[in-house]
Amino acid sequence: MGISSVKSGIGAFASLVKAGKVRHIGLSECTLDELSRAHQVHPIATIQSELSLWTRDVLSEILPFCQRNDIGFLPFAPLGRGFLTGQFDQASHFKKEDFRSLLPRFQPEALKANLRIVDAVKDLAKRKRGTPAQIALAWLLALGENVVPIPGASKRNHLEENLGGALIQLTKEEQASLNELPSPTGGRY
Repeated sequence: MGISSVKSGIGAFASLVKAGKVRHIGLSECTLDELSRAHQVHPIATIQSELSLWTRDVLSEILPFCQRNDIGFLPFAPLGRGFLTGQFDQASHFKKEDFRSLLPRFQPEALKANLRIVDAVKDLAKRKRGTPAQIALAWLLALGENVVPIPGASKRNHLEENLGGALIQLTKEEQASLNELPSPTGGRY
């Protein structure tokens, strides 16, 4: 996105805020440059981007910018599209109509390699008397008060389990061990 298109786009939204038709402006999946330029035009209230224990690219620049500038961060796919719940193994197969069947990280060889990530999450979950999903969410919540994960929940028990992530307090050592997990094999898309 060019500098003039960012400025004119955010400028148009800023005029809606000024007119009282919109309260806040948020962005999704933006670069640091786009976020910085947009924030110069009008305060950005929130960013929505993928963030989980297996998608951590925003940790180096985007999240720190948000924290310095009091911008909320809404991680989508905080459970790694279900991977971090521990429900898959190397024999897992996804039906053609399942979006994950198209994703590189869910292909058989990548899935097999990526199990090392979820195995570490499962081990910590056992020690903390929680579930892998709760550990993954607790890790996100420990990143800062401005981080509010938005996990999907297709069943009531998934919602209740996800809420339990807010009750798990990770030690600095546990947080560090999760931060040191290897990067996943395969791209996001």
